[in-house]
Amino acid sequence: MIEEQVVLVDPQGRELGLQEKMQAHRDGALHLAFSVLLYRKTDNGREFLMQQRALGKYHSGGLWTNTCCSHPRQGESMEQAGIRRLGEEMGISGVSQLEDIATFLYRAELDNQLVEHELDHILVACVSELGIEPNSSEVMGYRWWPQAELEQAVDSEPEQFTAWFPQVLARTLVR
Repeated sequence: MIEEQVVLVDPQGRELGLQEKMQAHRDGALHLAFSVLLYRKTDNGREFLMQQRALGKYHSGGLWTNTCCSHPRQGESMEQAGIRRLGEEMGISGVSQLEDIATFLYRAELDNQLVEHELDHILVACVSELGIEPNSSEVMGYRWWPQAELEQAVDSEPEQFTAWFPQVLARTLVR
């Protein structure tokens, strides 16, 4: 099995090389990442497709987060990577386009002595009908979460969400 690598970058997003994924998270090395957030429009406003990370994930198990997230491979566009991970994590194959709406840099100390230090691209799409068949090794639950309820939950119970998600949501809501 090939070790999964992440693309190391400087704060401006210039590529510096590759590093094995788990080593990058132990070292806190700055690397590229993306967060996909799918939404749909309803009569009551927007709803966001959220996933609850599987307990066996290498960090942040059991926490709620955006539809999926990961790291692009070297030479892979953010959009290609997002569409690939929608399939791998959520079993979603019906999304053909994602819009890269914002990028932010963050650093968070996580469980298991790991550090997320990422230049994270936020990829969004408005969807209607979707087939969803989550990979149980990645996802323990999912739900469509109405925007007002989600904003309230992030404000009142931030500990139930991943470290990066409040920034993903805030940047998605301003567009």
